Amino acid sequence: MWKLTRPDNRHDKLTRDNLLDLEDHQLVRIESVQEDQRQVWVLTRRGHGEAKQLLEPKGIRVSVLRKQEYDPDTGELLGTGYDDHAAAVTSTAAELHRAGIGHRLGFQTEIGHRLGNSYVQRADLVVRAPEAGVPVLLLEIDRRTEDAHDLVAKLRRYWEWGRLLPRDADKHTVDLVRSRPDAIEHVDHEKRLWRRAYPPTGREGLMPVAFVFADTTEAKVANTVAVLEEAGRRYWAPRRYQTLHRGITAKDYGQAVPVVVTTLEQLQEHGADAAVWRRLGRKGEQTLTAALDNPDGDALFRDQEARADAEEEQRRAAEREAQRPVCKRCGQKFTDQRWEETIAHRTAWNAGDVSVCGTCHADDVARKEAAARIQAAAPPEPEDDQEPGRGRGGWFRRRP
Repeated sequence: MWKLTRPDNRHDKLTRDNLLDLEDHQLVRIESVQEDQRQVWVLTRRGHGEAKQLLEPKGIRVSVLRKQEYDPDTGELLGTGYDDHAAAVTSTAAELHRAGIGHRLGFQTEIGHRLGNSYVQRADLVVRAPEAGVPVLLLEIDRRTEDAHDLVAKLRRYWEWGRLLPRDADKHTVDLVRSRPDAIEHVDHEKRLWRRAYPPTGREGLMPVAFVFADTTEAKVANTVAVLEEAGRRYWAPRRYQTLHRGITAKDYGQAVPVVVTTLEQLQEHGADAAVWRRLGRKGEQTLTAALDNPDGDALFRDQEARADAEEEQRRAAEREAQRPVCKRCGQKFTDQRWEETIAHRTAWNAGDVSVCGTCHADDVARKEAAARIQAAAPPEPEDDQEPGRGRGGWFRRRP
């Protein structure tokens, strides 16, 4: 808590004094004390209610209340396994905050995501840090108390939740989605349920998910990540773009859940802003924003598609130029206008000799017009049975 609320202070006295003051007012309580003497503090019911009144008008959702439950027979506090996990969640949030990823009021724990079958998938931690390039990030903190395939099931549920429609979706969209299983992929993300809860990520795909492993070995982490990559491929892996262009290497992340992994020990040693995050499907570690970005995604596709369109246009232009007719009289290539005149049904009948270019055709037309003018200007020749005389009009008819 000290690292989260006062990351710049070298000592936690101020935080401890504030917590003790809140405890006197019955707003917080100590959940447990860890082996290293760290104390896990949680809100009481009264403190939870006051926090909701204080924060919710500002658009901040308060995490779920941690109820204090005891064994009915022994009176022992139940759920002590939650304490180590809660400490790991808080430590993860503290490391993110210390690295400038997320304001302390931008962290929420135990946020539920209700599926169509009423199952609620709760995220251990939700971070909103748009100023750090991470508008939203859902984190699962695993102390290796869960089987790797359980984490795959969590990933599947986040993927399914990202494909749900809101209850007030228009009838046309609902009918479209019900028509076939993959129809939801043709529905824009802005019309889906997840966009009601979270802002746009600024990247392709659904809301990103991070798995942070704590208190475990490198071998166990490697084995778990291998299972996530193999068994969860359908949920995190991009697809090929459906295009007729060849040579497109870009990938379609539009329906995928971006998944990154790291360990709490790496965050504490190097910082959350260091290259300690690995994106599933990639080799090596990157910074968080670099791991979430898709340099081989939509931007590359647009660039490759534009280049492919330009090359296709050039190829078609070359093929058309190779087919351009040549004038049989002067040897010049037809202009586009003359070519169109000779092949279009509406103009071909008036195009004259279709084997000559526009200039030669114009010469032909000019010669015809000149010949017509000369013929029109010449006097008419006399008929055979007429000769000059004194008759009316200067002519008379010879009697036989």
